[in-house]
Amino acid sequence: MASNPPDTSSRTSEPSARPDREAAEDAVRTLIRWAGDDPDREGLLDTPARVVRSYEEFFAGYLEDPVQTLSRTFSEVEGYDEMIVMTDIRFESHCEHHMVPIIGKAHVAYLPDRRVVGISKLARLVDIYAKRLQIQERMTVQIADTLNDVLQPKGVAVVIEASHQCMSTRGVHKVGAAMVTSRMLGAFRSDSSTRREFLAMIGRTGAGPLSNT
Repeated sequence: MASNPPDTSSRTSEPSARPDREAAEDAVRTLIRWAGDDPDREGLLDTPARVVRSYEEFFAGYLEDPVQTLSRTFSEVEGYDEMIVMTDIRFESHCEHHMVPIIGKAHVAYLPDRRVVGISKLARLVDIYAKRLQIQERMTVQIADTLNDVLQPKGVAVVIEASHQCMSTRGVHKVGAAMVTSRMLGAFRSDSSTRREFLAMIGRTGAGPLSNT
C-alpha cells in the first residue's frame, strides 16, 4: 500500500533567468576564443552545440525535484525495521569552484519507521544532487536531509567518497587523493553500535575518522 509523505518544501533551485540555447552556445564560442583558438574553424564549428548538450546531461538535477522523487513510499513491509543500505552508488558531479568533475560513490542507509522507498529512488536521489554544481560536503547533507525529511525514519546515514579533478588535474596535482564525508542522523548519530554496523557494511571498519557533516 502506497502512502504519501508529509508536505516538505522542495530543494530544487532553479536559476532565476535561464539563458536560451543560443546564448549558451555563444558563451562557449567566447571561451574558445579566450583559450586562443578559432570557434569558426572546421573542427570547432559544432563544439558549442555539443558542449551545451553535454551540459544538459551534466546539470539535469536542476530540473528535478528530489522530494517528488521520494514521494511514493510503501508501508506493507511485514514489520521490517532493520537497516536498509545501498552501497557503491557511483556518481559524477562538477565542482562549483572550477566546474571540473567530481567522481565518486555514495553509500546511503536508513532505519525505516513504517515506510520504505523503492531502492532505485535512493540512487536517483544521489544523481539529482550530483547533477548540479556542487561541493561534496553540501551534497552529503542534501541527500541525508531530504531522505530524513520525506521518510521520517529512525535514522539516516550517508557516506560519500570522491576524487576531485580540481585537485588532480590542476592546482596541487594530487592524483589518487580521495575525500570522504558523512552525515549521520537519528539512531546513526546517537547509537554507536548502529553506526558501527553501517560502517562495517560499507567496508569502513577500522578506517580513519570521517568528515561528519
